[in-house]
Amino acid sequence: MSDLVLGSAGLRRGHFLFESGHHGDVWLDLDLLCLRPGRLDAPITELSRKLREFRVDIVCGVLTGGAFVGLLAAIRIDAEFCYAERVSLPPTSEAAQVSYRIPGALRTQLSGRRVAIVDDVINAGSAVRHTYADLLSCGAVPVAIGALAVLGETTQRFADERALPLVSVAHWPNRLWLPSECPLCASGVALERPGAANA
Repeated sequence: MSDLVLGSAGLRRGHFLFESGHHGDVWLDLDLLCLRPGRLDAPITELSRKLREFRVDIVCGVLTGGAFVGLLAAIRIDAEFCYAERVSLPPTSEAAQVSYRIPGALRTQLSGRRVAIVDDVINAGSAVRHTYADLLSCGAVPVAIGALAVLGETTQRFADERALPLVSVAHWPNRLWLPSECPLCASGVALERPGAANA
């Protein structure tokens, strides 16, 4: 199933800048993931099976791809659905200049509710971290993080620190570096900025 998920996302190797500000050597074109939705039926069914045990009231999908996966998972587990949208922050010296926020009317529906955060593929995990923080500000109770695939260990550490289960149907090792510690920069490998996904 790992090959099915990651193969659908056009995996490339190189030197990439991610939305989180990190550098890495693996890029997924996540816009391709849902191009053939039928191929994702089995992975989404498996992810939904894993999420069901957490008695989720609401599935919160991270826009864009995570919202598609989250909506389909919510249908399968008979939960409500909301989403977190990407918002730009004012430019600063910090690497990350985006956040994720639950829009207007949905915010009032979250207080005291058990929420699973769902993304398509989690890499550095910045979208999940921002969504988690905004859910807390809405009074929600995050109970799990789910994804079709998780790359590396960054999000597992985040989940462990908060005693949140992290469930997925695929896991791949991955390396991420702060720009100041990136060995690819030190070796003079050109940096690619392919897009805003791969948080």
